[in-house]
Amino acid sequence: MLQRVVEAAGRTAVGSAQAGGGGTMIGALIGTAVGLAASPVLRAAAARYSVPYGEPLQVCCPRGRYRLPPSGSCPGCGQRGGPRAGLVELAAAGAGAAIGAAAHWPVAPVLVWAGLFGVVLGFVDAAVFRLPDALTLPLAAGTAVLLVTAGLTEHQGGVLLRCLYAGLAFGACYGALALLAPMGFGDAKLAPSLGALLGWYGWHTVLAGFFYGFLLAALWGGALLLAGRSGRGASIAFGPAMLLGALLAVLTAV
Repeated sequence: MLQRVVEAAGRTAVGSAQAGGGGTMIGALIGTAVGLAASPVLRAAAARYSVPYGEPLQVCCPRGRYRLPPSGSCPGCGQRGGPRAGLVELAAAGAGAAIGAAAHWPVAPVLVWAGLFGVVLGFVDAAVFRLPDALTLPLAAGTAVLLVTAGLTEHQGGVLLRCLYAGLAFGACYGALALLAPMGFGDAKLAPSLGALLGWYGWHTVLAGFFYGFLLAALWGGALLLAGRSGRGASIAFGPAMLLGALLAVLTAV
């Protein structure tokens, strides 16, 4: 299902993204619609994977395994799970609008793919402080395939090489942080996908995405500290900051 959404959204965004201001608005509207359409699947995935390491996936019954309504109540058994009502839908619509406004061919499918996984990963990390391999590895594989396809379509061999180097650099930086600092290995596994995607837009965007991620994490940590919801030295979920930082870098690059 994710593949079909990616291909459809990517191709419909081509004309709108190239048409200027009006096209940007159309792209944002299309992205919002795609995000809302995908939100039942994204909500179910966020609920399913929001479990501590080593525990089985959270599934109440077969009817609620792959789709959940905005309320989060399973249509089969009525059990409530996952993020608060409306939050996934709001995040999916917002991410879709931003991606739709920024997307252009041939990188649009990569942005949609990363956006769909990013919404789920953000909520899972915020809930249980982990980024499961079952999400980060398919994200990496799909990002690689779609980037290579985009590069070959436009004969952008040099850009693809930059994407490779950027993905390796992001992975190496976050991998080192995971070994030497209080950073999770899930963040290190997410990093190559984000680095490779940012590499499409240039090294300035790669550096901006890296900087924005840490800036947003610092702001969020400071806000929690001021609100009395976190103490000094407490851990925060870094995945959402990485994802939002990458999205912000893409938006400022186009």
